[in-house]
Amino acid sequence: MAKKPTTADAELILKLYDLRREAEIRKARNWWLNFWPENADDVMKVGMAMGTQENAWLRQVGGYWELAASMVVHGVINQDLFMEGSFSGEMFFIFAKVHPFLKELREKMKSPTVFGNVEKVIMSTKAGRERLEQTKQRQAAFRKMAAEAARAKAS
Repeated sequence: MAKKPTTADAELILKLYDLRREAEIRKARNWWLNFWPENADDVMKVGMAMGTQENAWLRQVGGYWELAASMVVHGVINQDLFMEGSFSGEMFFIFAKVHPFLKELREKMKSPTVFGNVEKVIMSTKAGRERLEQTKQRQAAFRKMAAEAARAKAS
């Protein structure tokens, strides 16, 4: 059974949340909202474009969530508290974008641990796995609506 959340857990969550408010990471998070990779190559294209703003943003947000998830993996932060939607919703949103081709992405990057801590945290509970699937479904519906709107606008 997981330990009961403590005041220290809450303080760490608040510190992590505060880091997400920094100006540059806000830009990076906004970029991720509009980054819709179709496959591993789409991520690789940005990942290999060293020195570009998009490359920095890809790494900054991915790295942030890997760092935060590592604290859960190593027992520093209570997992139940961390998994609250008000805090970790963005982690699910980003991971859902790469999850369908994560194995190929890891192979192409020659990095078997890319998104590894995030994956461990999400996949370690039934609720996490279900939430990931729900997030994927919402993303698919959003993409379909956006495509239909674009087609309607073009006609």
